[in-house]
Amino acid sequence: MAKHGYYLAAALLIAALLAAGCVETSLEQPGPPQDLRIATTTSLYDTGLLDELQAIFEEEYNARLLIVSAGTGKALEYGQRGDVDVMMVHDRAREDAFIADGDGVNRRVIAYNYFVIAGPESDPAGIRGMAPEEAFLKILEEGMQGTAGVAFVSRGDASGTHSKEQAIWKAAGKDYAADIQGSGAWYVEAGRGMGETLVMASEKEAYTLSDIGTFLAYKGDLELVSIVDEGDILLNVYSVMQINPEKHSEIESDLARDWINFLISDEAQEAIASFGVAEYGEPLFYPAAGNWETMGVPQSEVEDPIP
Repeated sequence: MAKHGYYLAAALLIAALLAAGCVETSLEQPGPPQDLRIATTTSLYDTGLLDELQAIFEEEYNARLLIVSAGTGKALEYGQRGDVDVMMVHDRAREDAFIADGDGVNRRVIAYNYFVIAGPESDPAGIRGMAPEEAFLKILEEGMQGTAGVAFVSRGDASGTHSKEQAIWKAAGKDYAADIQGSGAWYVEAGRGMGETLVMASEKEAYTLSDIGTFLAYKGDLELVSIVDEGDILLNVYSVMQINPEKHSEIESDLARDWINFLISDEAQEAIASFGVAEYGEPLFYPAAGNWETMGVPQSEVEDPIP
């Protein structure tokens, strides 16, 4: 009887302490993880950066990230239909239009890197050392003349990289639809993600435009080198935004805000800064924190957490 009385007293004491908040409820089991649907540009996915960030977030927030990798154009379509909760893209003009149309809210800038014009070491068009706009014009000239070995493989998929390519053609004084598309066998539209486009360009010994992160991640499997990597127009800025819950009531708003705030947190920004350095000798992405002037974006879009 004494032993039973001891256990009863101990149980009553623990219950009282729990009620008073004096003992942590460490025995409580978390519920099933919440799902968060994310559409991301292929470069964030192909490099493996999202795998690393996903593992941290899922553990800390008891979440499950359902990630679909696509070009920015396709990601925007998913967002317009409310098929995803969050988008991670890199095409500022189309992001601005998406927000202006009421489809997106709470954009934050999370990282940046640069585009490069990659091609065969032999550089048959002779673009090494040129500005990006000059390099494109030279590739066009040599390609149209049928110079041996000169070809360009475009993403051709309405992605952020494809938009950047078109911006470079425009800066070079060319109308993309009239002057470039369908202009000859030298210009190939892959209609694929960044990694696959790099592989195709390598197989064809052709030039292509790539973000530096994906290029470095695939470099060991490519017969390509970075030939042009300097020029203001090559800046590549990555953002995350939430799909507007007022337009799509089924959106997972709270977890979407958690994900965005996590991405701009010190923990995630440090992970972005160090990602790839050990393996490739340089970062695949640069953190947005402290670099809003470099990227030409408001400080609030980099540092202000979403309430």
